[in-house]
This record gives sequence, C-alpha cells and structure tokens, in this order.
Amino acid sequence: MGRLTTHVLDTAAGRPAADLAIEIYRHDGGYRHLKSVRTNSDGRVDDPLLEGAELSPGIYELRFDVAAYHKRDRPVAAPAFYDIVPVRFTVTDPDQHYHVPLLLSPFGYSTYRGS
Repeated sequence: MGRLTTHVLDTAAGRPAADLAIEIYRHDGGYRHLKSVRTNSDGRVDDPLLEGAELSPGIYELRFDVAAYHKRDRPVAAPAFYDIVPVRFTVTDPDQHYHVPLLLSPFGYSTYRGS
C-alpha cells in the first residue's frame, strides 16, 4: 500500500520544525484541498498524509506555512522571506512510498524525494 509522508527540519535552528501547518492539495483541473495537518515535535506528521485509496496517480501539492512557523519560533528576528512554500510533485505509482522532506531556514529551503 502506497503512502505520502513528510519531514520538516529547521536547518537554521538545527532541530525539527514542530507545529508547522501543512495543506495537501490534488490537481484536478484546479487545486482541490484534501487535508490540513501539523507537524509533531519531531517535524513529522503522526500518520501518513495520504495512503491507500487516498493516493492515486496525479499531481499533488504540499503547502508549508513557513511564515507562521518562523514568526512564532523567532518573534524577535527579522521576518522570514517566504510565506508559503509550495512543493508540487507527481505520483505515478500509488503503491510506492512518496516521502517529501523540507529543509528550511528563514531565507531559504530545499526539498527532494526521500525514501
């Protein structure tokens, strides 16, 4: 059974990004909201973002609310440069595990297909 997971690390602070809001969308001619979740203390979500029949071939987008996270986590620092970090990707085989990590700082981010 396939699944979609994520892990968010705050590279500037050297720790997981806890309590970061993530919105999950699927592209079906327009973007359809599927779910809203928050990361736990380890920067992960307790359950897969999508799994089984929820995950089918198509285009998905994770929207990470990094501005709210940075504002709450660093209230005296300069405002973060990014507001929402959208990560758009394609699921071709819904039986696979799709892991989409996000490495973030107030002024940059990177992502990759993890394992």
